[in-house]
Amino acid sequence: MTEQPVVLRDVSGGAGAVCRRLLDLLPAWFEIPDAVDAYVRAADTEPSIIASAGDVDIGITTVKLHSAYAAEVHLMAVDPTYRRRGVGRAMLRHLERDLASRGIEFLQVKTLSPSHPDAGYAETRAFYLAYGFRPLEEFPTLWDPENPALQMIKSVAPD
Repeated sequence: MTEQPVVLRDVSGGAGAVCRRLLDLLPAWFEIPDAVDAYVRAADTEPSIIASAGDVDIGITTVKLHSAYAAEVHLMAVDPTYRRRGVGRAMLRHLERDLASRGIEFLQVKTLSPSHPDAGYAETRAFYLAYGFRPLEEFPTLWDPENPALQMIKSVAPD
């Protein structure tokens, strides 16, 4: 079987169905139904990058613009059969090029804090650290006390 090249496309909303399908493949990361519903609604209204291999959507990154200078990776999800193949990095590079072209200087992401022992989210934090994000602040009750948030940030770097 020949592996399909990954193609990225920008959408300005309407990606809720893609989001739901991918999050359903990742129950260890996305197990809170209300949170999943909120991510799906965001994908339906916010800009997203969708990664596809052939005719199958294998990844999504939804972004929120907070100001003329800052944006947030609101959601990133990659089909588990495509993990560790550069899909997430490709979506982030694509996003950074777009943000830099619009003069946006900072990109943030919120993820589960290391104060909550979760092996999957340890991998998530390692991915963002390797990409250049740095921990900025922990918010113990942003989501709820059982799910403390870690805000990570990086400068947007055009190619």
